[in-house]
Amino acid sequence: MAVRDQRDRQAFARLFDFFAPRLKSMIMRSGINAAQAEDIVQDVMLTAWRKADQFDPSRAQASGWIYQIARNRQIDILRKERRPIPEELSVPDQENEDASQSLAFEQEAQQVRKALNGLNAEQRQVVEKAYFGELSHSEIQQETGLPIGTIKSRIRLGLERLRHELKELR
Repeated sequence: MAVRDQRDRQAFARLFDFFAPRLKSMIMRSGINAAQAEDIVQDVMLTAWRKADQFDPSRAQASGWIYQIARNRQIDILRKERRPIPEELSVPDQENEDASQSLAFEQEAQQVRKALNGLNAEQRQVVEKAYFGELSHSEIQQETGLPIGTIKSRIRLGLERLRHELKELR
């Protein structure tokens, strides 16, 4: 509130110190490298500073507002680079969607689940761990004992297959 109401730089510095590492971690889990994640965090926090007057505490908590800015920026970057967007980022805001959008989303989610089930077990396992379990390649390696190259290959092949199966959704 001090940032919004009084443009308090010290309060913003505390806010930055608290959120920057958390935002960077969240962003890097989608496959964005550390340097690019830091740039995104800087951009997100600058946006929060510049638009602090638009923050409405009756509609959301400051953390939710900041994470939403980061989520939107992250999706923009992933789309720009044509990377697959992790499911947790692509879920539409439930408050703003109507019944037809909800039905369409559920149908698409069903198609994604069906396509995932169409992958062989090895590919599905690593894709699910990477995107739904939010595990890094090294964490997957520790869990499965597979070489990093095998993990990367299975993820790449699995995503290619999913892309092919789901091309009509675009």
